[in-house]
Amino acid sequence: MNSQKVNMYVGTIIGSLLFFLLLGFFSELIFVGRGEPEHQALAFAIEIEAEDTGESEQAAVDFAALIAAADLARGEKLFGKCKACHKLTDGANGVGPHLWGVVGRPIGAAAGFKYSDGMANHGGDWSLDNLLGFLEAPKTWAPGTKMTFKGMPDLEDRIDLIVYLNQIDGSPEPLIE
Repeated sequence: MNSQKVNMYVGTIIGSLLFFLLLGFFSELIFVGRGEPEHQALAFAIEIEAEDTGESEQAAVDFAALIAAADLARGEKLFGKCKACHKLTDGANGVGPHLWGVVGRPIGAAAGFKYSDGMANHGGDWSLDNLLGFLEAPKTWAPGTKMTFKGMPDLEDRIDLIVYLNQIDGSPEPLIE
């Protein structure tokens, strides 16, 4: 093959790439607009003040119904995210403290586990509210915690996991007063 044919093939490939690059550029100008955001609705955000009814967001949620509808099998499956660091055996700490009987236990009180200052000094018990807050965003709920888990944003996932952890030791605590 001579150099003229090689140049022809390379030129064809480069020309094709340039064609597709320009096609994408001009398509974006035609279908999206000239320098405008892809979703124009996002460009016009309006702030609306909500009326304060005196109720918190959590008060509007029917926790009794969520707890009654909790799926233990799903909670066990969700615990799979936790078992790399936590164990469900009484007194068997791993990277994190054991979770046997965690519901109702004082925060930072698993025997034999060295807690970070954020957890050791937090105070209180692992109530439903505290577990929901911690599982949603551990580093926000307990600044200074060593726990690297990002959190569970879905409320039903957190409820399923909490109900599972509450049942696992055979003596469930009341979750709602």
